[in-house]
Amino acid sequence: MIKQLSLAFAAVFLLASPGPSEGALPCANPAYVQAWTQWFDRDNPSGTGDWEALSDLRNENPGKICDIPRDIEAMTLSGQSVAQAGETIFRYDTTSGFVCRNEDQPDKLCDDYEVRLSCAPAACKEVCWTNWYNRDRPSGTGDWETLSDLQKQYPGQICAEPLYIEAVTVPDETPAILSGDNILFYSPTKGFVCRNQDQKSGFCKDYKVRFGCYCSKVA
Repeated sequence: MIKQLSLAFAAVFLLASPGPSEGALPCANPAYVQAWTQWFDRDNPSGTGDWEALSDLRNENPGKICDIPRDIEAMTLSGQSVAQAGETIFRYDTTSGFVCRNEDQPDKLCDDYEVRLSCAPAACKEVCWTNWYNRDRPSGTGDWETLSDLQKQYPGQICAEPLYIEAVTVPDETPAILSGDNILFYSPTKGFVCRNQDQKSGFCKDYKVRFGCYCSKVA
């Protein structure tokens, strides 16, 4: 989860930036803007563990991972975060990659993990932001601002495959990664979900989201 990891589910645009009606994202690469690679799963734990080393991933996927990743995210193939899986992780950083060793686990076997890396946006001048959307409130199980639900509720307003996502609290507009909540996922291709059960207070804050798409794809 985001609070635990600096890890991951982020792609946030600084609040000082132009709003969605003001056009394309400037190319200053603000500190909170991130873009994720695809998920990689090069190993399984049948040997000594699950070795998703960054050097191996680069060798096997030339040109798909930037030189200096900003963040790394790992999850099991069944969809659990590292925290949810509860295993002892040997390495988990943007320099080494991800390694879970079987010898470090009580049952001597790691889960099977996949990983992805985030990098600074490469083509930010071609990116435009959608409107802000706030389709859910945290009064139920949490705040569910999923991409699929938003695309159904606002047909034609969000591109099929967004490049970036930004989530901020309502009404004070604090970036999600600075809000103190544990976030289940925060992904341009999945959307944003904060579950009440993951919070010490028992409730998530209320969030709104917007997506960054190629300008030609924004309605």
